[in-house]
Amino acid sequence: MSPRLRTLAVHGGLFLATCVTTTLAGGQVALEGGGAGFDLGRGLRFAAALLSILVAHEMGHFVVARRRGVAASLPFFIPLPFGPIGTLGAIIRMPLVRSRDALVDIGAAGPLAGLAMAIPILAFGLAQSDVGPIRPGGWVEGNSLLYFGLKFAIFGEALPGGGRDVFIGEIAFGGWVGLLVTMINLIPIGQLDGGHIAYGWFGAEHDRASRLLHRALVPLGLGVLLYVAREARAADADAPWAYGLQASMNWFVWALMLTVMRRLGGGVWHPPAGEEPLSAGRRRLCIFVLVVFLLIFIPIPFRTSL
Repeated sequence: MSPRLRTLAVHGGLFLATCVTTTLAGGQVALEGGGAGFDLGRGLRFAAALLSILVAHEMGHFVVARRRGVAASLPFFIPLPFGPIGTLGAIIRMPLVRSRDALVDIGAAGPLAGLAMAIPILAFGLAQSDVGPIRPGGWVEGNSLLYFGLKFAIFGEALPGGGRDVFIGEIAFGGWVGLLVTMINLIPIGQLDGGHIAYGWFGAEHDRASRLLHRALVPLGLGVLLYVAREARAADADAPWAYGLQASMNWFVWALMLTVMRRLGGGVWHPPAGEEPLSAGRRRLCIFVLVVFLLIFIPIPFRTSL
C-alpha cells in the first residue's frame, strides 16, 4: 500500500471508529426499574447530528487552509469509547502559517462552519423535544445566550424557569454538544481556534494573554463550584460540595489539557506568525468571532438538577 493510501486509511478508520463510539454513546437509554439499555435509532440520530457539525467544522479549516496555500491535512477524528458523547473531536495538522490574515481566516473558518450546521440542527431537535417539570437528580445541559434565545423562540418561555425545562432528545443534544465544542475551541488560549484568531489579532502579545487566561480557568472553576454548592445547600441537597465539584470539573480538566498541549508544543503558547499588520477586514472578523464566542459561552456546561 502506498503512503498516500495508508494515510487515507488512517483518516477513514478513525472516522469510522468515531461513528461507532458516538452511536454507542448516543444510544444509551435508562430503563424503567433501573439499569441501562441501548437504542440503535437514537444512537444513529445523535451520531449523525454531532458528526455533521464536526465534519463541517474541520472541513471549514481544511478548505480555507488549502485556499490560502497552507498544506493542511485531512482531519484526524478522535473516538472515545466511554463518556456521554463518544469523541474528543478532531484535529488537523498544518505547517506554520506565516500570514496573520491567513491565520485568522483558517482559525475562524472551522467554528463558523460548525455553527452554520449546529444552529439549525439544534433548532430542529428542540422543536421535537418536550417541556415539563424539572425532575430532581436529572442531568441538565448548560445555558448560553444563544441556546436560551433558541429555547425562548421555540417554546415562548424562559427555560429553565418556573420549575420547568426542556427535555432534549438525541438530535437536540447533538446540536447542543456542537455548540459546546465550538465554545471550547474558541477559547482564546494557545493553539485552540480562538488562540489562532487571537494571535492573528494581537500578534506576540497573545502569549502573555494566553498565560493570564489559562491561569483564570482555575478561579473560574472554583467560582462555579462555590456557586452551585451554595445553590445545593439552599435546596437542602445532600453533599452540596459534590454538586459543585461535578458542575465545575470541566474547567479544571480543560486547564490541565491546555497545560499538556503547551508542553507538547515545546513550551510555547503559539508559534510565531508574520509581523505584518492585520487587515481591516480581518479585524472586523475577529470582533465578529468574539461576539459569537460570548453568545455561545456556557459557564456551567453540565450539572445535576436540584
